[in-house]
Amino acid sequence: MNLHLSSAPHAHSRESTTVLMLNVIIALIPCVAAGVWYFGYSALITVAVSTASAVLAEFIWQKCARQKVRIGDLSAVVTGIIMGLNLPPQAPWWMAMVGSAFAIIIVKCMFGGIGDNFMNPALLARGVLLASWPVRMTAWQAVTGWNSAVDAVAGATPLVNPSVYTRLDLFLGNVPGTIGEVCKVAILVGFAYLLITKTISWRIPVAMVATTFVFSWIFGKDPVTSILSGGLLFGAVYMATDYVTCPMTARGQIVFAVGAGLLVAVIRNFGNYPEGVTYAILLMNIATPLIDRFVKQPVYGHEKGVRKQNA
Repeated sequence: MNLHLSSAPHAHSRESTTVLMLNVIIALIPCVAAGVWYFGYSALITVAVSTASAVLAEFIWQKCARQKVRIGDLSAVVTGIIMGLNLPPQAPWWMAMVGSAFAIIIVKCMFGGIGDNFMNPALLARGVLLASWPVRMTAWQAVTGWNSAVDAVAGATPLVNPSVYTRLDLFLGNVPGTIGEVCKVAILVGFAYLLITKTISWRIPVAMVATTFVFSWIFGKDPVTSILSGGLLFGAVYMATDYVTCPMTARGQIVFAVGAGLLVAVIRNFGNYPEGVTYAILLMNIATPLIDRFVKQPVYGHEKGVRKQNA
């Protein structure tokens, strides 16, 4: 019998990068809509500028590097939207441009483009903006509504003073914060869509949130308020699940998520910085190669418990 073996890949799927990115964009629409509803048109302008800057940065880089222009895969659009949703609604336009350009050029393109970046581009860009302009990145705008003037700034977020806000306020989004993180209903709607379309798995978001819940309780905090405050849900759903920067195996993803959730709880409760989601996920991004090395997928055909015999 003759065997004919072709080169890899052998598995084929109708899911392409463009389809997956389009699903993420659709899942992000509720967060964008909620941000506009609560913070007004300034939120929409911030997200639009961030998205356009990300696409333009990738186009210019690929043209200058004489690479094939791949903005049609929509990955730059996703990075730009997530970058915009990670900004305060009153963030100046130049900050949105700097963040998106850094995410695309420094974090993504300079490491080889899509699939080669070792950290989530939008998240690392947010961390750089936070370190560079901490006052602007933490000057929270009070909820004004889509048709109200943007003239109020609130200094106390739920993480700084949780007693000011009810759990219903936290869940619906009637609190200060970044554009995408405030409305938990919108995040959960997007999460449900990503699960239904099988764009992401439940493992990382659920394990990360559950770990933060448990350790917040251990550290003496209200666990429900902890998971409804800040960017935990948004980060767990849209950034920790990044295909490139999270482990490949199911067990590895659980390890990744538990580590991220623990770091969030530790940073929030013992650090000087009230929010820990950004740095927690980035640190676990760095640990991903190590997790993939030690938490491996069993080899097909290997029988558990059978020892290799010496000849």
